[in-house]
Amino acid sequence: MNVKQKIDNIFKAYDIRGIYPSDISEEIAFKIGQAFATYLRRFSKGKQLNIVVAHDNRLSSPSLTKNLERGLIEQGVAVIDIGLATTPMLYYACVLFKTNGGVMVSASHNPKNYNGFKLVRSQAIPISQDSGLGEIKNIIQENKIEPCSQKGKITKKSILADYVSFATRFFRFKRLKNIKLVIDTANAVSGLTIAPIFHGSSYRVFHIFKKLDGNFPHHQPNPLLPQNIQSLKDNVLAKKADLGVAFDGDGDRVIFIDEKGDFIHPDLITALMASFILINYPGVKILYDVRSSNIVRDVIEKNGGIPVMYRSGHSFIKEKMRKDDIFFGGEFSGHYYLKLNYFFESPFFVLFTILDNLSKSNKTFSDFIRPLKKYYHSPEINFKLPNRLHILKNIEQIYKNKSGKINKLDGLRVDFKNWWFNIRLSHTEPVLRLVVEAKSKTLMENKIKELSNLINTEK
Repeated sequence: MNVKQKIDNIFKAYDIRGIYPSDISEEIAFKIGQAFATYLRRFSKGKQLNIVVAHDNRLSSPSLTKNLERGLIEQGVAVIDIGLATTPMLYYACVLFKTNGGVMVSASHNPKNYNGFKLVRSQAIPISQDSGLGEIKNIIQENKIEPCSQKGKITKKSILADYVSFATRFFRFKRLKNIKLVIDTANAVSGLTIAPIFHGSSYRVFHIFKKLDGNFPHHQPNPLLPQNIQSLKDNVLAKKADLGVAFDGDGDRVIFIDEKGDFIHPDLITALMASFILINYPGVKILYDVRSSNIVRDVIEKNGGIPVMYRSGHSFIKEKMRKDDIFFGGEFSGHYYLKLNYFFESPFFVLFTILDNLSKSNKTFSDFIRPLKKYYHSPEINFKLPNRLHILKNIEQIYKNKSGKINKLDGLRVDFKNWWFNIRLSHTEPVLRLVVEAKSKTLMENKIKELSNLINTEK
């Protein structure tokens, strides 16, 4: 496979990602550095570019970072290297140092043999396929790298202490009662943040799989898969903890387990956060994606907020939140966004808001969540299919004729009185993803069967 073909394969909707070294190699990293600098120079008005770079702890990350930076400095970029960091730390560094952009070397939650790059411009604004990634891809494929006579240089900075202060600035830990929690960072880069974040607090933290190891020896860093949070559940029960928390491979997603060891769906966390936020910030807008339970909308409206349903995907959500001045956003995948944090992912704001409210109440975590389980909501169900667009169009016509309310924000969402479904194309795989919610378990199961039969008939 030549470089052009590799580039076609690794440039995704929101980032660059593939298997190392067959898809993503040091040569590719170098070219991405060159192309990113060439792209950003269009907006620099002749001034020297400064770009912050960080990486996760995958085994291939240091080498890819070195070659990415080589491509950047050959294009005259002043590189600020913050070393090992989570993705929210990279975003914060872009703001802290007022850079023209940033690059996070990471494959997020993917297995250890993957790696990739997340690109942002100033103020940590994401660069997606529609907002620059396509142009960067074209610069590489068409060899449009612009020559630069002056080389840049690399400056190394440590921002962990600054990030800890930033992430915890809304909370006063010493006034909170003792709460036990188990945190699983899956041997991934989030492990470096836990001790300093909780330093000085009264919380009893049991940190499992904290040693950084790019082989991820205990489980993959994807907390949405049940097998990857089994150890967390076991530890919560064994230690009689008040809750469990899991981070993904680059630390921009957070997943919660209650004191009974039960997984809490991220959309219920969005609803819970809405109820807390609207006490201190009345009337604000709160965003949720099209896959989320109707309970999110219900809670926002009940507490005097303004619900905003939108499409999934961090770049789309951040753009929407900036445009419409939305205070908080929650995604079905466990990403949570905050206006006060420049609209980027803020897992510790969510975690400490929940801890704060738990510490002020006699309620358990499950007590807070129980009233939110009003509807029966399926997980995402995947269908591997070649003719996805054809199926999507057929299903739209079928349910439109059944008087369903059509919403095409992201794929197809159709709402009825007692149930709804969303079916959409994956941005990364040749699959259709289906979510169904209903007012009864039987109705949900029947509709899953009905839709599955329709989809499989079209194969």
